Amino acid sequence: MNAVVLQTASRVIMPVMLLLSLVALFRGHNEPGGGFVGGLLAATAFSLYALAFTVDDAKRLLRVNPSSLIGVGLLMGVFSGVVGMFVGEPFLKGMWISPPLPGPDEELKLGTPLIFDIGVYHVVAGVVLMMVFALEDARDGNAADA
Repeated sequence: MNAVVLQTASRVIMPVMLLLSLVALFRGHNEPGGGFVGGLLAATAFSLYALAFTVDDAKRLLRVNPSSLIGVGLLMGVFSGVVGMFVGEPFLKGMWISPPLPGPDEELKLGTPLIFDIGVYHVVAGVVLMMVFALEDARDGNAADA
């Protein structure tokens, strides 16, 4: 596709969509959002880029294979579940740490639910991108004969 307006708009919209996907990911613990919505937004950003340019351009921009995203996400999900088992708690029991921060009344709570959400983010983005890239390749006639 050679649509100058779509290409120009996708260059501007893509970074904004990726930033919004991270906002949705990190606010998902207390408000609507989380790994699923964030992963969909990230995949949509790369899908828009693939529509505006080519699938190969979007894959180069992504820099990793979508199946690798799925694998990393699944490993993160399993890791977040196993952490509790190491201290005698059930699988997927939420565990938190509070590293010290400089300044009075500053507290940061990091936990396994965040790791799980980041894993979901990777899995959803990877699955959606695999589907979109395969559909675009098939439409363009670049699909490998299996």
